[in-house]
Amino acid sequence: MENTHIVHAFDKDLKKIETLLLQMGDLAQSQIVDSMTALVDRNMELGKTVRQTDDKMDALEIKINEKAVRLIALRQPMAEDLRMIVAIMKVSASLERIGDYTKNIAKRLNVLVETPTIGSSNNTLKQMSHLVQEMIMDVMKSFIDRDMELAADVRQRDKDVDELNNTMFRELLTHMMEDPRSITACMHLLFIAKNIERAGDHTTSIAEQVHYLINGSLPTDDRDRGDMTSMMR
Repeated sequence: MENTHIVHAFDKDLKKIETLLLQMGDLAQSQIVDSMTALVDRNMELGKTVRQTDDKMDALEIKINEKAVRLIALRQPMAEDLRMIVAIMKVSASLERIGDYTKNIAKRLNVLVETPTIGSSNNTLKQMSHLVQEMIMDVMKSFIDRDMELAADVRQRDKDVDELNNTMFRELLTHMMEDPRSITACMHLLFIAKNIERAGDHTTSIAEQVHYLINGSLPTDDRDRGDMTSMMR
């Protein structure tokens, strides 16, 4: 009877932590969408909200880690239960980093608010952010449902984000060469694109944690990476 009580208490505590993690996932999605809306619409107020919301992400990660460490200390979980707690802590760290990237995007609005749109940069950035937002939504679903197939699909989709980042790099490089006056704005846009691309990378890290949660090991295959910006001339 005592063992049943302990298992029930553990499951209850774990469920509370999972709920906090889902809150982080929802915030990460809204942050991606809102940061890009603020940029495209040059909405300084929304940009300020994005920056402030990052504090909520940080607080949630701290709360998750505290509860997870306490749960390990009190319940001393083994095998799958321990893997679950470790995976949750790693996922929360990835979501927190995504929040940091959206905050960085919002910060650059201060410089870009007075500049005109450059080429098709807005459309490309919106496509990138939409892909990452969907990846976050799906990877969190795969984590909760223990759906390794969906997690693998998310992991492969990151290549699409990388390729859009490559497109953005080429276009903005051309603009800077043709009109040096656009260099400052283009550099900020390149950093924004890189922030979105890195958010996509952290989403694939979450997908790998789903694999770890189910199999007890990380994927052994090399993910097909599409980011070529470091090798472009």
